[in-house]
Amino acid sequence: MTAEILTAEHVGFRYAGTPVLHNVNLRVTAASMLAVTGPNGCGKSTLLHLLAGVEKPTEGRIRLGAATRVSLLPQRTNDIDALPLTVAESVRIGRFTPRRRLRRDDHVAVAEIMERLGISHLARRRLRELSGGQRQRTLLAQALVQEAEVYILDEPSVALDVRSRQHVHDLLAERVEGGAAVVLATHDLADASLADRTLDLGRAGATPSADGVLTSGHDRL
Repeated sequence: MTAEILTAEHVGFRYAGTPVLHNVNLRVTAASMLAVTGPNGCGKSTLLHLLAGVEKPTEGRIRLGAATRVSLLPQRTNDIDALPLTVAESVRIGRFTPRRRLRRDDHVAVAEIMERLGISHLARRRLRELSGGQRQRTLLAQALVQEAEVYILDEPSVALDVRSRQHVHDLLAERVEGGAAVVLATHDLADASLADRTLDLGRAGATPSADGVLTSGHDRL
């Protein structure tokens, strides 16, 4: 049986006193993909931030191995435009570690992922000069170039054309085949179809609480 590397047990979260998530349970194993689906406002992005350790749950607990490396692709915001970074510099951040300089294998990995995502020709362009799809591919490259055990991706195919989406799907499949776990939040049916399992935060059968917050109830995976 494949060992669990990331679990959420009865997880809830409140933002400024307002319930966002309640009683969410999930299990993530190596070499697997989990799709988190549901309508806008049901807490998909919040759940991903909790799983990545960006936020802490107000209820329940999340377990992640101490040595487990996590790579997070958050939803794109306009804040990225304020950074005076080129495409190549942005992708290199994914290989950065404070304990050593980038090595030859890091530069090779950066070049390879940029080629796979079709952004090599944009290497010297500033992020603020890019289209939405080009920026998304750059941020995906930054996330996927990392040697992580868990990739947590929020709407990875947003703003991408059909060809770029296929490249992303191929890369995600390769990460899973290589033993990594992928957790992605998505509205895209093609993205969701890649997953081994789906956690639908807005599915029929989930029960609203007294204040109208949709709960996933027990573990439905």
